[in-house]
Amino acid sequence: MIPNQQHIQQLWDTHHLPPEKRVHSLKVAQLAMWLAHKYEEARPQTHIDKALLEAAALLHDIDKKAIKKEGERHPDAGVRILMETGMQEVADIVRTHPLHSILDQNIAPRSLEERLLYLSDKMVKYEIITVDERFHLWRSEDLSPQARMILEAAYPKVKALEKEIFTIIKKEPKQAGMLANNEETSTMKLT
Repeated sequence: MIPNQQHIQQLWDTHHLPPEKRVHSLKVAQLAMWLAHKYEEARPQTHIDKALLEAAALLHDIDKKAIKKEGERHPDAGVRILMETGMQEVADIVRTHPLHSILDQNIAPRSLEERLLYLSDKMVKYEIITVDERFHLWRSEDLSPQARMILEAAYPKVKALEKEIFTIIKKEPKQAGMLANNEETSTMKLT
């Protein structure tokens, strides 16, 4: 099942998604939808399930304040929440979005929807920025040695994904924020 706007809003409220994560999720969805539209324009034979992509983008951080079961970390609780509410397809995409997933062949983003969500999440803090700008922000955080190692190992793979997608759509990553903000591609209006 792909949730509608009302269902997504209910999930946000039920699981106490903080305001800053709502802003982040809305921007990730905005960028993901813009990238999907541009990708299909560049490759008309390609079909992207935009409803599924948008729902996954809006729900990818649903577990940030949710009660986690023992052993769960992000996004495990979110995947569980989505599966418990009958959203297997959305959960499958959300499972592949954390930074470390690109390093693990078992959960690496493969489908176009997974890859667009993954990249969009890595180009947004609270506004649309480039991968380089997002990694600069991460590097300025007080990260554990393990988190820093994952960050540095993921960086070249994320940059390669950014280059691949933006080469196909014939745009520059630094243009994404301005262009995505000027083109309405989202179908949902959440707060």
